[in-house]
Amino acid sequence: MLDAFDAERRELTLSELARRADMPLSTAHRLLNEFCAWGAVERNDKGLYRIGLRLWELGSLAPRGPGLRETALPFLEDLSLITRENVQLAVREGTEVVFVERIAGSGAVPVLTRVGGRFALTATGVGLVLLAHAPAEVQEDVLGSPIDRYTANTVTDPSRLRRMLADTRSNGFSISDRQVTMDSLSVGAPIRDRHGAVIAAVSLVVRHGSTTAHALAPLVRTSGQAISRALSA
Repeated sequence: MLDAFDAERRELTLSELARRADMPLSTAHRLLNEFCAWGAVERNDKGLYRIGLRLWELGSLAPRGPGLRETALPFLEDLSLITRENVQLAVREGTEVVFVERIAGSGAVPVLTRVGGRFALTATGVGLVLLAHAPAEVQEDVLGSPIDRYTANTVTDPSRLRRMLADTRSNGFSISDRQVTMDSLSVGAPIRDRHGAVIAAVSLVVRHGSTTAHALAPLVRTSGQAISRALSA
């Protein structure tokens, strides 16, 4: 039932929730009363239901979410201050990217991502980093499934994506050139735990044509390494 809510549907009626959750109206009503009592769901003065603060409080305990964000935030802010561009922090959840933090630079190119939002691993700078370092079975699952296309530049050919992932591992950074929107360029770098495993990724998203990926790469890699050291400490 909680999955019935999303970025486009933040407030729903009882009937809408029952229909989207594919359950009888009476069952939905009983569950919503329980959720409201616990604080997972709230009901406004118009009778619409929305996600409650109790879920946010519980979510703040997730180590790969706010815990990672708190450690990384000073370095993300530094990168944003230096570049005045979009800075993003993300983790992998299954075969998708989940964005943990995003700082929008002044005058930076608009992006489609949001904190808490999900995206395909194959298109974004952070996604390519996370996919490049994902277990082999995850890579095969992603590359063996239909690949979403967002622009004419989105790479959907599995063979070409495999080469891009190999380059990402070899170079220490990823490049997503106009794969999500035709006016953006993203460069991502890995964040590692104390054992060297890639647990997250950081990226810069800039307006296409404003600079080159190789000019951004040292900045992004340095931020990824600094966050990795802070997490290990």
